[in-house]
Amino acid sequence: MTMGPFLVGIYIFVLACFLGLELITKVPPTLHTPLMSGANAISGITILGAILVAGTSGSIMAKLIGTLAIVLATINVVGGFMVTDRMMRMFGGKK
Repeated sequence: MTMGPFLVGIYIFVLACFLGLELITKVPPTLHTPLMSGANAISGITILGAILVAGTSGSIMAKLIGTLAIVLATINVVGGFMVTDRMMRMFGGKK
């Protein structure tokens, strides 16, 4: 029995979800903000890749998925920067 590419993708996605959950629960609170800044940089790379896919693809499905990836990654970047800014203001001096 051979597995199709879709089924392999589902397996990888489920395993990545479990691995991500395990990693996130093990991060101490003091490392949360620096790791979020790193995740924002990775989401920026995701935005660039999604723009490339959405702009150069001939398939309408690839354009839709690329556009969805742009929207979701942008929400992630903006939300991450908002949380990071709020955390940094908590440690800033009083005016």
